[in-house]
Amino acid sequence: MNQGILQVALDLLDLDRAVQIAQEAIEGGADWIEAGTPLIKSEGMHAVRTLRQHFPHAVIVADMKVADTGALEVEMAAKAGADVIGILADADDAVIAESVRAARLYGVKIMADLINVADPVARARQLESFGVDIICAHVGIDQQMTGKESVNLLSTLALQVHISLAVAGGIDAPGAAEALRNGAEIVIVGGNIVRSADVTGSTKNIRHAMNAGTAESTRRKTKEEETYEILMQVSAPNVTDAMHRKGAMNGIVSLCGTVKLVGKAVTVQTFAGDWAKPVEAIDRAMPGEVLVINNDGGTHVAPWGELATLSCIKKGISGVIIDGAVRDVDDIRALKYPVFAKATVPNAGEPKGMGEINAEIQCCGQWVQPGDWIIGDESGVVVIPAEQAYEVARRALEIRKTEERIREEIQRGSTLAQIAHLEKWEKR
Repeated sequence: MNQGILQVALDLLDLDRAVQIAQEAIEGGADWIEAGTPLIKSEGMHAVRTLRQHFPHAVIVADMKVADTGALEVEMAAKAGADVIGILADADDAVIAESVRAARLYGVKIMADLINVADPVARARQLESFGVDIICAHVGIDQQMTGKESVNLLSTLALQVHISLAVAGGIDAPGAAEALRNGAEIVIVGGNIVRSADVTGSTKNIRHAMNAGTAESTRRKTKEEETYEILMQVSAPNVTDAMHRKGAMNGIVSLCGTVKLVGKAVTVQTFAGDWAKPVEAIDRAMPGEVLVINNDGGTHVAPWGELATLSCIKKGISGVIIDGAVRDVDDIRALKYPVFAKATVPNAGEPKGMGEINAEIQCCGQWVQPGDWIIGDESGVVVIPAEQAYEVARRALEIRKTEERIREEIQRGSTLAQIAHLEKWEKR
């Protein structure tokens, strides 16, 4: 079994953090260290020189993503200490040829990245004929967020070219083992190592899966199942960060403290205190869904109380959001059920039956469509448009991973300002 080469992609902005993470990854079994494109753009060739100085016996990869001036950029990276230099497979043939000639002159290897190539198999054959050393099957971060994968391409490439194959893009331990089975020689891992609180442990897990050639296999989840599973792992702040600070409801709080709510919206439009449609919606909703109720913004009269909450629990509904007031709060808190509202008030309304179920509504400043995803916790509630839910969930998970690493660095004695290099990155 090909145990493969484990390459760690340091897709970071700050060199001092990159060096520390690289050291921890090498301790966990990483073979090659990559100065990722963001790091090179942030720190320039100083990043490559520094990695070479700190890790004189490691293979250093400079992910330059060369698109033009092939000879110049390859020479620059090679003289800085890189052993392998990344170019774009989609670059002009003249750029590829110049890159290869320069690589031969300076004794380095060229890795061509197939990201965004329309016909990757045909291009891979051409690249091999040009003298490229390594072909990388790569799905970029933004593409990964929409569900695209790079491992599927490998087995086809392995039958078409006779040079080394690398794979990159959202690789975890099971994905690393699968990549080797499909013909990869080099497995490139970024976020699942560099964003981990335990970089060494995460690297060891991936190295173990590669050495064993197997990893625990599970049934392939649907996007909806995966979306739910991820949203249960992340927080409402993670999600609004992933949406570029959008989607958060205003003026709403969790009545039961530390509860978690995730599910698709069943929307209810009612009028202040008219509790007929909110209660009827319980019967319409499916287990796992969330009731999102516009009480016309009224906080002087409640369309919801303990009996309606108990009905939701029995039906398996994930939670309730109300742009308005709730009563029977002591009983609801005893049930520890996710109810989010703007206010509490003892006054009950009347079941007049005005309004609609599953129409577009506005709730606490956010437009909500039936089927939109809702996440709520003690920080508040965020609405995710249905068509963006999978991508937003994936991005939120990456944000959570980044925070885990930052949290670990703070525990070691750094500060948030130091980690973020605030003065360096302030807008001038």
